[in-house]
Amino acid sequence: MSSRKKSVVVIGGGPGGYESALVAAQLGAQVTVIDRDGLGGAAVLTDCVPSKTLIATSDFLSRFEAAGRLGVGFEGNEENQHAHANLGQVNERILRLAKAQSVDIQAQLESVGVRIRRGTGRVKGHGWVEAELTNGETEDIRADVILLAMGTTPRVMDTAKPDGERILTWKDIYNLTEVPEKLIVVGSGVTGAELAHAYLGLGADVTLVSSRDRVLPGQDADAATVIENVFRRRGMTVLNRSRAMAATREGDTVVVTLEDGRKVEGTHAILAVGSIPQTKGIGLEAAGVDLTDSGHIVTDRVSRTSAQGIYAAGDCTGVYPLASVAAMQGRVAMHHALGDAVQPLNLRGVTANIFTDPEIATVGYSQADVEEGKIEARVVTLPLSTNPRAKMRNITDGFVKLFARPGSNTIIGGVVVAPQASELIYPIGMAVANRLTVDQVANTFSVYPSMTGSIAEAARRLHSSDVF
Repeated sequence: MSSRKKSVVVIGGGPGGYESALVAAQLGAQVTVIDRDGLGGAAVLTDCVPSKTLIATSDFLSRFEAAGRLGVGFEGNEENQHAHANLGQVNERILRLAKAQSVDIQAQLESVGVRIRRGTGRVKGHGWVEAELTNGETEDIRADVILLAMGTTPRVMDTAKPDGERILTWKDIYNLTEVPEKLIVVGSGVTGAELAHAYLGLGADVTLVSSRDRVLPGQDADAATVIENVFRRRGMTVLNRSRAMAATREGDTVVVTLEDGRKVEGTHAILAVGSIPQTKGIGLEAAGVDLTDSGHIVTDRVSRTSAQGIYAAGDCTGVYPLASVAAMQGRVAMHHALGDAVQPLNLRGVTANIFTDPEIATVGYSQADVEEGKIEARVVTLPLSTNPRAKMRNITDGFVKLFARPGSNTIIGGVVVAPQASELIYPIGMAVANRLTVDQVANTFSVYPSMTGSIAEAARRLHSSDVF
């Protein structure tokens, strides 16, 4: 019997790629990661980490505006006192943090023996990957297992070409040196809503162009309504049912033309109209890897593709565009491929967050699932305005919503709309993942006063004495 280590080749160094490499190395495989832009991928370098750092900076600046409502002021000449953002310095810090995170990931991989090749990978025949290196050389690498994790790139329209200066995608915004005077954000999904919120907090005059009836159309309707109301109250212009058809630059002005002929003028525009998988031209079709019409890789619950020995993880699969899901897909893939115990991906346990202010965090079944008859559930919504800790912090917007299955009273889903909802969703995620009942959650002590007290209170309101 051969003692040769299994060779694993990972194409793409984002969360799905580097997490799978760590697991494969731990399980004794010889691992090579082929990465073009830097370890961590878009999540670390141009998307998740940078955008959330930008949002955190915006939120910090916004606290100064709320100081007066808490009875806090500043001494001295009030006319000369104001907080402002030096966007050049902000972006320098953001890119520095992203680079440091990427370096840390690379060091972690190298410490466990993972080989890193800078370049692009192409599936070449059965069991081989060709690495086209940035230095112009090519290298053929034997691969018993291939993990595809190429991610996505921003979608652009033929009539709205980014120029990197005033018409931008989410990859371009960190080149800005000044806060846009008048910013148009095209697209009201997660990316669009988050960036609109960020630049509004940094002092830009923001117009959000939404083709749907409301912002965040894929989210809990009650939560999205709260966010849209907050946006409008803080001075954002929200144009619903307004599909953008084109974006053009006229000197220092950007003109966004809507489907009905209206024109919106600004100094800058950010295009947040989705993303496309980077799956073309790397030999997938010839290798027998099935793709959807949108170009995403078809996978099963253990991340297998239709081709033997080839797995996929991350945004290129079109499962959930979340770093946490990509990482889990990568780990599951390697556990399965290398013969370790594996638990198939369970999307019902995925916690997700939108980093607006307030944030929206979700897990499990949704209100839409209940209304569409996919699941039967009892629902309770508790506004945060009644929470004593929220009152202390001057929090007036937000709620906790829990879904419980009739009969068993197990918690099957939840929504939190609050500052730092990303932290508050975790106990609900634990309840969903471990099938806890409303009484088990309600009978767990919560600190008083605390924001988590609203989770316990919502569970108490779902208590049922009925015998089924």
